[in-house]
Amino acid sequence: MSVVLQVATTGKKVSEDELRPIITKAGLELSEPLLENFSTLISSLDKAISALPDDKSVLPRPNLAKYPRTDVHIPEDNDLGAWATKVTVKCTSPTSDLLKGRTLALKDNIALAGVRCTNGTSMVDWTPEIDATIVTRALDAGAVIVGKAACENACMEGMSGTSVTGQVHNPYAKGYSAGGSSSGSGRLVATGSVDLAFGGDQGGSIRIPASSCGIVGLKPTWGLVPYTGILGLDATIDHAGPLAKNVRDCALLLEAVAGSDGWDDRQPSIGLEGDKLKFVAPVDTVLTKETSKMLEGVKIGVLNEGFEVPGQDPNVVESVRSAIDKFKSLGAEVVPMSVPVHKDGPLLWTCALPLSGGRQSLLGDLDGRKQLYFTDRADLVGPKLTQRQFDALGPGASNLYLGYLWIQEKYGAKVQGQAMNLLKAVNDAYEKALKEFDVLVMPTLPYPAPKLPEPGSDEGPLNFLARTTGLIANTCPFNNSGHPAISLPVGFVPAREDPSLKLPTAMQIVGRKFADVDCLKVAAAWERAFDWKKF
Repeated sequence: MSVVLQVATTGKKVSEDELRPIITKAGLELSEPLLENFSTLISSLDKAISALPDDKSVLPRPNLAKYPRTDVHIPEDNDLGAWATKVTVKCTSPTSDLLKGRTLALKDNIALAGVRCTNGTSMVDWTPEIDATIVTRALDAGAVIVGKAACENACMEGMSGTSVTGQVHNPYAKGYSAGGSSSGSGRLVATGSVDLAFGGDQGGSIRIPASSCGIVGLKPTWGLVPYTGILGLDATIDHAGPLAKNVRDCALLLEAVAGSDGWDDRQPSIGLEGDKLKFVAPVDTVLTKETSKMLEGVKIGVLNEGFEVPGQDPNVVESVRSAIDKFKSLGAEVVPMSVPVHKDGPLLWTCALPLSGGRQSLLGDLDGRKQLYFTDRADLVGPKLTQRQFDALGPGASNLYLGYLWIQEKYGAKVQGQAMNLLKAVNDAYEKALKEFDVLVMPTLPYPAPKLPEPGSDEGPLNFLARTTGLIANTCPFNNSGHPAISLPVGFVPAREDPSLKLPTAMQIVGRKFADVDCLKVAAAWERAFDWKKF
């Protein structure tokens, strides 16, 4: 690195005594002349840092006169765990009526200025000063934000039992999971408490609650929806998207928020415009067709490996296969097909995540990205977690942190790099398959929502996490590849713990990148023709 600023010769100097322990801790030795030289050079760096202007002037801080927020409070009745914080936010001069009057909940990892953002954990006490891009866009489209939905601890659980605000219960069975990590979003939409909700998805966290709660949830193409102003896990797998009672409402919310915002480097700088951002009209066109012709010309690939997940519930397999077979009556061609490396997806997701996820998610270290940085929140976390902060994490997040420390110490950067290189082959295999098929279909989850632990019980991280072994086998591969994937409810199956109890199950529909509209059209056709609650 070249020295681009004048070497500091005046002002406070970093002393050799200050620099020496840092060098020693790094396992380095410097001679006294070198130490003296670098003390002067580091002094220049320190002087440059102190000269940095405040970044608040460039942050997307909201116009509170245009987007006023009122009645911020923590509700006494949180709808069986679904609400984290209540608030009312409206735009005084919307630019469209796409979402006019629709009530909307935000997953509690999404920044809403002046309202606490827990991220499901007490690790950090933080109230943001900005609004996420998707918040502003939804308000400009006429939506009414009515609160922050509970999410799982550090957004690292697929079961709804770890949020700092309490367990979130399944809308069809108290005591069972609503799915995670967008647990409150799933329950609130399912119970009708809100019309729409935003979720976040890094391994399935939109699709898991959608499947568990019997609603529709879309993980958009990576980069279609700006992630600006949202706490992430790893920028390579971060997605934000809609949850709704039906497919058309998913399309509405997606259309309101999709497109580049100039901050998020997950997004293409060109090409996301015009008809590529229209989702409602294409869905409506399908819905006006004769039932037997709604999917005429559409070729659907039934992913064999999606039905071969270890521990998969045979009732889920039967339900989803029956739902897929119904596509034939809608005019679609339905063909079994295979992507063998689909089975490698969960292994690679597991190995690629800890080093980058631990650093980005838990330590707030987002180096290497062109995006909005939460500098105020980063100030609350050091280069490593304190004991208090670690103790505030749930089983999944604490497991992530220890995995981060282990890989950092024992393997270094090689493991993440190896996994990321291998994931390119998985992505390419999906790309090849989607040249032949318009969409791929499979179960969203391998089994119905599991039973929650008894409140207050401490069964340990091993037993807790064992409840969801294999849960993301069909969801996480598409986070790594970035393909759009929608979860559509298709029926009820017996709970594993109580066969007399029936819980929702769902089909996942995966499409080509930036062809989210194909997923929506195929899902909407099935939804219009069949009532999933009768199956």
